[in-house]
Amino acid sequence: MEYYDLIIVGAGPAGSTLARALHRSGKRVLILDKQAFPRDKTCAGWVTPAVMESLGINPAEYEKGRTLQPIRRFRIGMMGQPAVENDHGHVVSYGIRRCEFDHYLLDQVNCEKQLATQVRSIEHRYGNWELNGQWQTPLLVGAGGHFCPVARLLGDGPGKHETVVSAKEVEFRMTPAQAQACAARGDTPELWFCQDLKGYAWVFRKGRFLNIGLGREDNHRLSDHLQAFVEDMTLAGRIPSDLPKRFKGHAYLLYGHANRPLVDEGVLLIGDAAGLAYTQSGEGIRPAIESALLAAEVIQSAPDYSALALQRYGERIAARFGTRANDQEQGREIPEWLRLPIASTLMRSHWFTRKVITEKWFLHQEVPPLDRAV
Repeated sequence: MEYYDLIIVGAGPAGSTLARALHRSGKRVLILDKQAFPRDKTCAGWVTPAVMESLGINPAEYEKGRTLQPIRRFRIGMMGQPAVENDHGHVVSYGIRRCEFDHYLLDQVNCEKQLATQVRSIEHRYGNWELNGQWQTPLLVGAGGHFCPVARLLGDGPGKHETVVSAKEVEFRMTPAQAQACAARGDTPELWFCQDLKGYAWVFRKGRFLNIGLGREDNHRLSDHLQAFVEDMTLAGRIPSDLPKRFKGHAYLLYGHANRPLVDEGVLLIGDAAGLAYTQSGEGIRPAIESALLAAEVIQSAPDYSALALQRYGERIAARFGTRANDQEQGREIPEWLRLPIASTLMRSHWFTRKVITEKWFLHQEVPPLDRAV
């Protein structure tokens, strides 16, 4: 049985960022993932300049041979109403393809990797964790997304009294005819909020690729909501009519709704495995990157891997993202019967859609980038 100082389950942005941040620590690290890379990872997929800065990525270098769509505008509306378009005057975000982005990050990691490897068993023996009867470690890090097997160890894992966002989306390379029929522009993602405010849909053009999807906290009749949205966008000429028939489903947990503990004895969760997606937008990439950087700092300074020593990670997360109690309370001061009519009016406002929805909820421009040397 091989011994490692820590094992990371999940090779996505959170897992690869943590492994890279620990490169100079002298620790022997193993990354496990059930899929081979590059993997097919459907995601609306945008990253802010803050993410690129935290990762030390030069956009001019990254875009060589990869999709990197500069975003300067957003087109936002409530379904059934005209959209409002705001021009920010400069690049405020980038569109990426997750299959490329995740593979790029993992390629930067200099540690041992076991890809296309399912975690079949996790056992705790003599103060260490044993995985698949092959690998042993005192510290197990869950970075495998919402259904991460490590999250199940902490008592409130996937499927246990959690309110998750369920989404369906598709990303495909457009033919020349489809590209000509698509009115959506690459530098202008479109966000369309459900009238009951329980979710939103998007149309996101990234170079030659188009991503369309819809996510809701209430997954009842999700397919019906998606079908209605696609039909509306097709009739409006925003998207081509001959879309792929199969949309892929996935789920994630919003920070304000998550009840998962972040640490336990010899266990730590980061990214979507910890339920860190931003409550208002559902974005998970920036929280994943930043949680990994915070975890790396705690791991390197912790005297041991006890729950008490690792609790500092939870404190750093709360300091960075706010306490979950406070996050859950946001937006509940106004009764729902009053919020819905107000929302309809606000969605017609250039100021609200730009300053609140785009710059605050989706871009988090008021929050400075997290330095890699935290």
